[in-house]
Amino acid sequence: MNFDWLKRTMPRGLYGRAALILFLPVVVVTIVVTIMFLQRHFEDVTRQMTSGMVREVALVAARIEAAPDVGAARDSAREVADPLGLELILPAEPGADWRALYDLSGRIVIAELHERVPSVQAVDLSHRREVRVTLRSGWGHYQLIFPRLRVSASNPHQLLVLMVGTSLLMTAIATIFLRNQLRPIRRLARAAEEYGKGRIISYRPAGASEIRSAGTAFLEMRARIERQNEQRKQMLSGVSHDLRTPLTRLRLGLSMLSPDYPPEPDEIAALESDVAAMGTMVDAFLDHARDAAQDAPPQPVPALDFVRGIVADAQRGGQRVMLHSVAGDEAGRATFRRDSLRRAVENLIGNAVRYGERAEVEAALGPSYFRISVEDDGPGIPAGKREEALKPFTRLDPSRNQNRGQGVGLGLSIAADIARAHGGQLRLGEGERLGGLRAEIVIPR
Repeated sequence: MNFDWLKRTMPRGLYGRAALILFLPVVVVTIVVTIMFLQRHFEDVTRQMTSGMVREVALVAARIEAAPDVGAARDSAREVADPLGLELILPAEPGADWRALYDLSGRIVIAELHERVPSVQAVDLSHRREVRVTLRSGWGHYQLIFPRLRVSASNPHQLLVLMVGTSLLMTAIATIFLRNQLRPIRRLARAAEEYGKGRIISYRPAGASEIRSAGTAFLEMRARIERQNEQRKQMLSGVSHDLRTPLTRLRLGLSMLSPDYPPEPDEIAALESDVAAMGTMVDAFLDHARDAAQDAPPQPVPALDFVRGIVADAQRGGQRVMLHSVAGDEAGRATFRRDSLRRAVENLIGNAVRYGERAEVEAALGPSYFRISVEDDGPGIPAGKREEALKPFTRLDPSRNQNRGQGVGLGLSIAADIARAHGGQLRLGEGERLGGLRAEIVIPR
């Protein structure tokens, strides 16, 4: 079955669809309940009350038909009508049936009186609080007047007016509420659209918890993209800056070579050293740039065994590192990208043994977190420069002995990026046991 016509008629916007989902069931239920109530309550109740009134009207009509003359008919009928609360007018002018269009129960009253009392000529419901029934007799037309409440409950139009009024009021309230709920979605969509055009506008998550979660995820994504863009710029700047020195030495060395004499071995070794340093910088840049694209999806991994394996591999590689302590459920698992997190921890261990004599690793698996700490006995990093140390190609010569290694300043930056990619963070502090730098990766389980 083809429902393309339905798709074309459906609202396009979120507001229209949400309003349709909210109001259509309410309208349908209201209509169904109204129809059932009118049929089951007003019609049945009105028919029952009118049936009781028919007997009283028929009794008065029988008195009038049995009287020998008009006067006797009037007196005999009033003997019955007055105790029954009926007002008699004899003789009276002929009339016609009349009811208001919105008087739904009046249709039942008129039909019942005509069906049950053959002498009824007209039923006038033009007066809101009374019923005027015109009957035929051998002495002419006469009228019986009685309160409307005796043949029907309060007019159903009052219920309809109340229902419609209440529905309109609740619709207005729901519309305002719905608009307030959709406003954060529009703001989020606008912020995403503007960011797609290269413009960053102020945005603060608001609204329902799901919308707040989406807004927070958008802000984190935007911050991560901006951070990556900034890192790319810093990396390009760092590469160009760091390559300038070996390139200058290469130019100088080449200019000093004589075409008449072969170069000395020391000169060749110096040139090769500069080329190797430049290759190391370029390789580090490319590895860092391709790292995120090569990551496998997160998987549940036995957390503490994972850390033990990294430490064991580092020890087999000749690094002076030991596992100080582990805490938590031995069989517990944490969800992360095994290869990228291993690289982050290995970078921290490599930095620790490069700038210190030895390193110690701690691991803790909590109910909602997984923490890996690496502490060394090196010079550490001053508190005011720890934020700067997380930037790519940053090497803090005064605090981290540059002569101890040939790093290009990407180790901490890569570890911080990997921690953030897992929804966690890399924290730098001062080691309490060894006195050097303490680096902690904390990610959610």
